[in-house]
Amino acid sequence: MFSGEDFSIDESAGLNGVVDFLLSRSPKVLELNAPVIVQIVEAKKADIRTRLGQCIAEMVAANRFNQAKQLPIQTIYGCVTSGTQWRFLKLEQTNLTIDLTDYPLPPVDQILGFLVWMVQQA
Repeated sequence: MFSGEDFSIDESAGLNGVVDFLLSRSPKVLELNAPVIVQIVEAKKADIRTRLGQCIAEMVAANRFNQAKQLPIQTIYGCVTSGTQWRFLKLEQTNLTIDLTDYPLPPVDQILGFLVWMVQQA
C-alpha cells in the first residue's frame, strides 16, 4: 500500500497528481512499481459522489502505468471512501462499472474482504 505518491502519468491528459492510497502487487515494498491494482480515494466532506471522477481518472492512470511498465492487468479496481462509507468501481479495458451500493464501516471484515479479493484477482 502506498499513500501520498506522485502519480503523474500523462499531464497532457490530466492524469497527474498525488494519490490518496493505492495497492500494488509490486514485490518491492519501498518503491512504487507495477502492477497497480487498486486506487483508493478519500471523499472530502463525506460526499462520495464528488470523488468518483477522481477515482476513475486514477484508475485510467494506473492502467496506463501498468502498460508502460509492460505489466498490464485485465482489471483495475477503485474505491471511494468517506471513512465510514465505501463505494467500489471496476475498470476492465474501457468498460467501467460503478457499484451503486455504499458499504458501511463497520463491519471492517466486509471491507477488508473486498480489498483482499481485489488483490487476489490481479
